Amino acid sequence: MANKNLFKTLAGKLIPRTNAVNSEFAPAYAFTPKHALAQYVASGCMNSTFYASAEDQLETVLKLANQVEPEFVAKVALFCRTKGHMKDLPALLCAVLSVRSPGLLAEVFDRVIDSPKMLRNFVQIMRSGQVGRKSLGTLPKRLVVRWIENRSDEQLFAGSVGNDPSLADIVKMVHPKPATKSREALFGYLIGREFVPTELPEIVQRYEAFKSGASAEMPDVPFQMLTSLSLKPEHWNAIARNASWQMARMNLNTFARHGCFANQGLVHEVAEKLRDETLISKARAFPYQLMAAFMNISGDVPGEIRDALQDAMEIALRNVPALAGKVYVFPDVSGSMKSPVTGARKGATTAVKCADVAALIAAAVLRKNPRAEVIPFETDVVPLKLNSRDSVMTNAAKLASIGGGGTNCSAPLALLNGRKAAGDVIIYVSDYESWVDAKAGRGTETMRQWNVFKARNPKAKLVCIDLAPNQTTQAAEAADILNVGGFSDQVFEVVAQFAEGALHAAHWVGVIEATRI
Repeated sequence: MANKNLFKTLAGKLIPRTNAVNSEFAPAYAFTPKHALAQYVASGCMNSTFYASAEDQLETVLKLANQVEPEFVAKVALFCRTKGHMKDLPALLCAVLSVRSPGLLAEVFDRVIDSPKMLRNFVQIMRSGQVGRKSLGTLPKRLVVRWIENRSDEQLFAGSVGNDPSLADIVKMVHPKPATKSREALFGYLIGREFVPTELPEIVQRYEAFKSGASAEMPDVPFQMLTSLSLKPEHWNAIARNASWQMARMNLNTFARHGCFANQGLVHEVAEKLRDETLISKARAFPYQLMAAFMNISGDVPGEIRDALQDAMEIALRNVPALAGKVYVFPDVSGSMKSPVTGARKGATTAVKCADVAALIAAAVLRKNPRAEVIPFETDVVPLKLNSRDSVMTNAAKLASIGGGGTNCSAPLALLNGRKAAGDVIIYVSDYESWVDAKAGRGTETMRQWNVFKARNPKAKLVCIDLAPNQTTQAAEAADILNVGGFSDQVFEVVAQFAEGALHAAHWVGVIEATRI
């Protein structure tokens, strides 16, 4: 008779064998090149993370982008810019397309390179030589010229803020031909060549008049153009009143320091701007950006502004789905999750950590699903009681204040199995670098515990939201398992479709594949 220890009957589905190791050298499942590329572009900012340097990320993305067909590269760039609101890596993928498929670059250029910041990113990447060329080349140069020609004088002047390269540097590179006298004067003004002052666009003339003191009327120009000037209180009030949504969110403490909020009418105006649904959508706001603003505002910022930020958070999280049945959320609060969500870069590191975003997502799901149970984990489950009636900000702060140990992704599932708990949807939010539960044998411990849970709850679904650039997961993609990456509200759209059974068989990759070029 065969050895019963070797040939025991398995309960539930056959667990797939692991085929990779994660950054902690523990067993894991490798993403396909398409999925890995999407994961990196949706969550990577080419800054150093807990597990990878910026150089490592760049090398990995270039390798993956050359392993998949150019059409998928174009679709990832489009999806992660228009839905995921990412900047650096969509621009990098456009640079890759300039070498691999110039025709596809021309198809997606204007939709991916949709702002002066994105244009500067694209040109900087092209000139770095990282994609195999150090100059723009004929077609990319023509696309950049067309981008410039399609902007108004006012848009170009407003977009001239920023360096390395500046918009002026780009104009010098591509030599666009001015179609009007005002455009000719503007180009001369930007690049330091002769121009006729009276032919400058009106906004530039107003700016120069204000700058020289010839006019007391402050022009409606980007905040950065004014901060080096001597401004009076009424000027600061005008800046706060005219600020874009993102600029207002980022400069609340600055406005408070300059006395703007002594004016109650202005307090109300700024608060209404912050909670304006149309402006929030137009600004492509990340929920974590609102969390950062709320966390960092000083005591001098009025309560009405604080309330407006919480209202804006509720709007920014409107895509969080209300899910049928019993829902569990497992936010990872381990030590690696204490790294900045957009990575570390000297002089530009966000104060918002991966753990903050995991906490924010968990709190948002709880708000929309009051019967949900939130079970944070690190080396083991961390006991914590949350009230679904508390604000998203309050519960997120409670979650973000705990943890710091090793990573054990299977711990909350093991807890549920110990209880013999019933459930319909489980949502993980992690970087999936689980190592505490690493064991020999078939599959990861997370998959073993999921198999036990699934045997008891055959209709249950597992969602794994990954916040970090990654090539592996602890739960292999399957009909009942979704792996999705990123930290914009597009993640919730995909989760909602998955929970409703409306996703393509390829899940998140299928959503990206369906993007129209």
